[in-house]
Amino acid sequence: MAGVLDNVNQRTRLVGENRLELLLFRLGGRQLYGINVFKVKEVLPCPPLNAIPGRNPVVRGVAHIRGGTLSIMDMNQAIGKAPLEDIRSSFVIITEYNRTAQGFLVRGVDRIVNMNWSDIHPPPRGAGKAHYLTAVTEVDGELVEIVDVEKILAEAAPVNEQISEGVIEDGISERVVQKHVLIVDDSVIARKQVQRVMQSIGIQTTLKKDGREALNYLLDMVAQGQNPDEALVMIISDIEMPEMDGYTFTAEVRNHPDLKGLHILLHTSLSGVFNQAMVKKVGADAFLAKFSPDELARQVNDRVRAITGEDLLEQS
Repeated sequence: MAGVLDNVNQRTRLVGENRLELLLFRLGGRQLYGINVFKVKEVLPCPPLNAIPGRNPVVRGVAHIRGGTLSIMDMNQAIGKAPLEDIRSSFVIITEYNRTAQGFLVRGVDRIVNMNWSDIHPPPRGAGKAHYLTAVTEVDGELVEIVDVEKILAEAAPVNEQISEGVIEDGISERVVQKHVLIVDDSVIARKQVQRVMQSIGIQTTLKKDGREALNYLLDMVAQGQNPDEALVMIISDIEMPEMDGYTFTAEVRNHPDLKGLHILLHTSLSGVFNQAMVKKVGADAFLAKFSPDELARQVNDRVRAITGEDLLEQS
């Protein structure tokens, strides 16, 4: 256990080709769960929790950690199961999603494993729509379920999805009426959030759940004689995805002669200087941390202006 706690921070610096490291943990039973180490800031024994009035039921309380106050959510309860008992012997995984830090209460932390994204697969089709999984994998013969934390956060602490007045330029959708935006994200919640922003702007969308599926879609367009650059306004892609991550997807697009000119925005709950460096390394056009409807809308505004040549007209 000490090794897991001591090494989380250094392991978040992992840079690989379509690779990730999973922090494995358990909740109320024997089932093994996983979370990408990139999202983990710290793991510690559960500190004393203070109850807060009017809290969401999954928030067990707030804790004072490193001079700040952090909400601690019961991961087991958040995915629709019974609240964890004897939380004093439990652990808290402190994560950073969507520009904020939060703590998740878990029964115990197992270990960290290094894996290839190609070994991470979408949830089985029979899982239904109400599940809290973005992916599944297998470690040492044991099924590992990767939790859709973005879905948990959307239910426990919903974010504002409305675009502020004045952000969307008048008539922007009419300038690209024959084009659409390709949205690539393994989280159903995240895909719908981005789609709703595009709908507010008035731009059509196509949704894909991982980099492999998105790349195949683009290659099919080329095989059918279509020009993806003429059909798409841009691609908005997550980084963390099963089968093929956003970094690898971007690199594959840039290496293909018929795709290399596509505009790619990496839109992710991962944040920090590391990701900015990786965006430059793989050749993405921009990076945006989730989730700000206004900033996303501005990215689309800027892209449409570039397509229609308005930026060049203003500069001349």
